[in-house]
Amino acid sequence: MLNMILLVFLLVVLLVLFQVRRPSSAPRVGDLAPDFSLNDSEGKTHHLSDFLGRWVVLYFYPKDDTPICTAEACSFRDNMAQLAAKGVSVIGISLDSLESHARFAARYGLPFLLLSDNKAKVARLYGTLIHLVLCRFSRRDTFIIDPQGRIARIFHAVNPATQIPLLLDSLAELGAHS
Repeated sequence: MLNMILLVFLLVVLLVLFQVRRPSSAPRVGDLAPDFSLNDSEGKTHHLSDFLGRWVVLYFYPKDDTPICTAEACSFRDNMAQLAAKGVSVIGISLDSLESHARFAARYGLPFLLLSDNKAKVARLYGTLIHLVLCRFSRRDTFIIDPQGRIARIFHAVNPATQIPLLLDSLAELGAHS
C-alpha cells in the first residue's frame, strides 16, 4: 500500500513539473549571462565573470546522488578531456549544501566545479527554479556561455544520455576551441 501511495505521489509531482512555466525574465540566447557569486565545496567563492574569455557549460540539476543527476555528472566527468580540448569549463549548480557537493564529487571523482545555490538565487535568475509546496529544486537545464559572457545555447529538460554529443556538436558549430 505504501509503495502505491509513493508511486501516485511521484506521478503527481512529475505532472506538476511538466506544467510549471518558466518565468518570462529567464535569460535567452544572446543575452549576457547573469553573473553570480557562489561557493564550492571548499568554501571558495566563484563568480561567473571569473570565466570571461573561456567557454562555459553551466548546468543546473535537481539533486546530488540521485540516479539521473549522478549519470549526468559522471557523463561530464567521462568526457572532460573532449570538453577541455575545446577550452570549456564545466560548472554544475544545484540547491544542495556544500557538504553534499563535497561527498558527491568525492564519491564519483568529479573534476569540475559544483556550486551550492542553497538560497536558490541563481536558479531563480536563470529561470530553472521549481518551488513546490514543501520542496524546491532546479530543473535539469544547461547553458553554453561564450567567452564574451553571452548565452550561446540553452538546453531545457536535458537527457544525460544524449547531452554530451549535443554539447560537443553545439560547441563545434559555435567555433569553440582551445
